Amino acid sequence: MKKRNLLWLYLFLFVSIIDILFTANGQLEYRYYSKPLIILSLWAYFIASSVAIKGTTLRKAVSAALICSWAGDVLLLFPNLFLYGLGAFLLAHLCYIFAFKIAQKNPFAIGQVNFIRLFFYNLPIYIIAAFVYFLIQPGLGNMKWPVIIYLIVIVMMATVARERFGNTNAISFWQVFIGGLFFVVSDGILAINKFFEPFPESGVLVMGTYILAQLLIVRGIMAHGQEYKVATKK
Repeated sequence: MKKRNLLWLYLFLFVSIIDILFTANGQLEYRYYSKPLIILSLWAYFIASSVAIKGTTLRKAVSAALICSWAGDVLLLFPNLFLYGLGAFLLAHLCYIFAFKIAQKNPFAIGQVNFIRLFFYNLPIYIIAAFVYFLIQPGLGNMKWPVIIYLIVIVMMATVARERFGNTNAISFWQVFIGGLFFVVSDGILAINKFFEPFPESGVLVMGTYILAQLLIVRGIMAHGQEYKVATKK
C-alpha cells in the first residue's frame, strides 16, 4: 500500500480516536472540529486506494454513501437538525445497498430464490431491528414514520450485505457484512439512547461501532475492487 494512502488511513484513525476522547470527556464543543474530519479522511483514503475501480459505478456509489454520511455526521451535531441527519444517513444506506448489490459476481442475474431459507438467514437481523423498535416505539411521537422507514432501509442494507456470501471473495464479504452489522448496532444504540433511555456510555459506543462500520465497509469494497474491474472489462 502506498505511503500516501496510509497517511489518509492514519489521519482517519487519529481523528476518530480524538473524537471518541472528546465524546467520552463530554467536550462536545470540540467535536464540531473533529467529527466532520472522520468521514472526510476515510473518503480521501478510499479515493486514493481505489484506483483499480476508478470511473466505475461502484466507486461512485461508495463515494456518494460516504458524502451522505459526512453530511449526516455534521447535521447530527445540531440536535434540532436530527431529522435532516436521519435523512442524510438514509441516503447513505441506499447508496450502500446499491454498492453492495453491484459488488458481487453476476449481481443482476435472475435465479431461483428460496424465500423461506432467505428469511431464516436474515432472521437474526430482523430480531435485532424488532427488539430496538419494541424498546423505542413508545417514545417516538411524531418521529414514528421517519424512524420506521429508516429502520427498514438499514435492515435492507445489512441483509444485502449478507446476501453477498459466495458472490465475492471471503475477505470482501466478511468485512462488508460485519461492517453492516456494526452500522445496525450503532444506530440501535443511538435510537435507544434518544428515544428509550439515555445512558452515559452511549456516545462512545455509537461512535466506536460507527467508525468500525464505515472502515470495514470501505475496506471490504476495496477488497472486491480488483475483481470488479476485471469483470467490467470482459
